Amino acid sequence: MAKTTTDEKTSRFRAAKAVAHRLKRQRADYSRGLPQTDGADPAEEGAQVDCGWGRLLFAQTFKDPAQLVSALREEAPDRRDIAVYVADPHVVLAAAPQELFLDPSHTYRLDLATYRSGRRQPRGFFVRRLSSEVDADAVNRIYASRGMVPVRPDFFWSNRDNRSITYLVAEDDTTGEVIGTVTGVDHRRAFNDTERGSSLWCLAVDPQARHAGIGEALVRRLGEHFKARGAAFMDLSVLHDNEQAIGLYEKLHFRRITAFAVKRKNSINERLYANPLEEYDVLNPYARLIVDEARRRGIHVDITDAEGGFFRLTQGGRSVHCRESLSELTSGVAMSICDDKAVTRRVVERAGLVVPEQMTATDDETLLPAFLEKHGRVVVKPARGEQGRAVAVGIDELGAAKRAIAEAREVCDRVLVEACFEGEDLRLVVIDFKLVAAAVRRPPHVIGDGKRTVRDLIQALSRRRAAATGGESTIPIDAETERCLKLDGLTLDSVLENGREVMVRKAANLHTGGSIHDVTGIVHPKLVEAAITAARAINIPVVGIDFMVRSATEPDYVFIEANERPGLANHEPQPTAERFLDLLFPTSGHRAANLALGKM
Repeated sequence: MAKTTTDEKTSRFRAAKAVAHRLKRQRADYSRGLPQTDGADPAEEGAQVDCGWGRLLFAQTFKDPAQLVSALREEAPDRRDIAVYVADPHVVLAAAPQELFLDPSHTYRLDLATYRSGRRQPRGFFVRRLSSEVDADAVNRIYASRGMVPVRPDFFWSNRDNRSITYLVAEDDTTGEVIGTVTGVDHRRAFNDTERGSSLWCLAVDPQARHAGIGEALVRRLGEHFKARGAAFMDLSVLHDNEQAIGLYEKLHFRRITAFAVKRKNSINERLYANPLEEYDVLNPYARLIVDEARRRGIHVDITDAEGGFFRLTQGGRSVHCRESLSELTSGVAMSICDDKAVTRRVVERAGLVVPEQMTATDDETLLPAFLEKHGRVVVKPARGEQGRAVAVGIDELGAAKRAIAEAREVCDRVLVEACFEGEDLRLVVIDFKLVAAAVRRPPHVIGDGKRTVRDLIQALSRRRAAATGGESTIPIDAETERCLKLDGLTLDSVLENGREVMVRKAANLHTGGSIHDVTGIVHPKLVEAAITAARAINIPVVGIDFMVRSATEPDYVFIEANERPGLANHEPQPTAERFLDLLFPTSGHRAANLALGKM
C-alpha cells in the first residue's frame, strides 16, 4: 500500500475542514430560511413554477437581481407573480423602484422532521386530491369568494399529473360540495432544490362552510404529504395582519423565518403598496367590494361615512353618491316601494308575478285563526324592515303566531302574515334589468358531536359565520331560535348526538346566519324573466329579488320581497361589482375598452 504523503494529509484535512464549514453554514442558513447547497446537483437556474394565478419565481436560483427583475416584468395580464426567498430585497427594489414592491407578508416554516400528525379527525368532511374539472370550478368559486385570483379550470385539469404541484380539496360528507382547498409545491421536483423544501399556497375555505377545522385539516394533510415525500420543511407566506391565519399556523408549530417576497405593482396588488383610503378598514364588505373595483378602474373614491357604507365615486365630470349598492340612480319612489313589503307585493302582482296570499295582523281575533287554518303554515314579518329581523317562517300554531307578531311589532307597527310556500329561498340580483347573479340561501344548521350543547354549537357556528363575512352574519339566540329547536324536541341546553343535523332558524337571511350558494348557471329562465319583470315594475336599476322556489331549476315560485340594497359581495364569483360600475360609469373598465376595440 502506498504511503500517504504530508501534502496529501494536509489536502485531506483542508477538504474535511471545508466540508465541516459548509455544513455549519448550511445549518445556520436553514435556521434563517436561506437557500442552502449540499454538494448535490445544482438547482435549476431561474427556476419558476406556474400556479395558474401567476408564477412563483425562486429568487435563490437567479444569478443576479437584473435577471429576477426581467422575469417579473414578464408577468401576464390579470396574473400575480411572486418572487420568493429574495435574499437582498433592497437591491432588487432599487433596480425597479417604480415597478416592484416588498410584499408585507411574513414567512412561516414547518419543520417536517419534527412534525407530528394531529389526533383530531375531520368531522363532516374529508380531504382528498383534486380529481375533476367540477372540482376545479369549485376551487375557483372559493377563490372568488375570498378575493383571490382565479385560475383557468383547464389549468387545474391539465396539471393534474404535475409532480411539482399538489392540489387538495375538502369535500362535505353530506352534500359532496368542495368546501376548502390548498395548493402545495414540491421544490425538489420543481427545480432540484438542494434544501429539500416545499411550500403551501392558496389555503382557502368556503365562507359558507358549516364545519370547523377545515383549514387545519388541509394544512396537516399537505404537511403529511410532503413529509412522506422526504421534504425537510414546508413554508408559507401570510399577510402580516392576518391574525386568524397566523394563529392557526402557530398552533400547528410553524415558526417565523427571515425570508422576503417581491411583487409587481399591478391592480391586483394595489391595496398592498398604495396609500390606503382613510377609513377604508371601517367599511363593511359590501361597500369595500365596490370601492375596490372602482379603484381598479381609476375611479376616484371619497368615503363620506365609513360606518354607514357611504362613498362618492367620481370620474371625469360624473359623480355618483352611493351607499353600498344603492346609488343616486335609484329613485325615492322605487325605494319607497321596496321599503314597504305590502306595497312591493301589490306592484309586482299587477305586473303578473305570483304572490302568496297575505293579511295584515289586526286586533280582530277571528282573522288570524281562519288564515292559519286555511294555509296550515304561515310567515310572520314586519311590513318594513331588513336583514331578516323579526321574520318567523313556518309557523303552524296560533300561540306561536301571536308571539311572532308581537316580536315583529317591535320592528314595525304594521305586521304581515302570509301563506308559507315550502321550498328554497332564492335571491336574484338584477342590475340594469339584466340578471347578474342567482343564489339559493339556506337557513343555518348545526351538527352534533355528542358533547356540546345546542347553544354551544350555535355560538361556534356563529363565530365562524362572522369571521367568514366580516361580522355581517351571526346567528341570534332568541325566541325564534328556541321555537325552531322545539319543533325537533330540543332546547338550547340539549346535547346533540354525534352527526345529527338540526336547523336552528327557518329564515335563510344571511345576516341571521344563513348561507348562500351560487346557482347562476342553472337558474330556470322563467325565474329570470319574473325577476326582471319585477325590477321593471318597480323601475329600479339595482335590486335583489327574493323568491321561494321548489328548485332553482324549476319554473314554480312565489314572490317574497325586493331589496333595494342587495349585498353584492355575497355573490362572488359572479361579476356583481363590475356590472354595478358598468351601470354607473359605462365608459370605465375592461368591458368598455373591449367594446371600443370591437372585441365584444
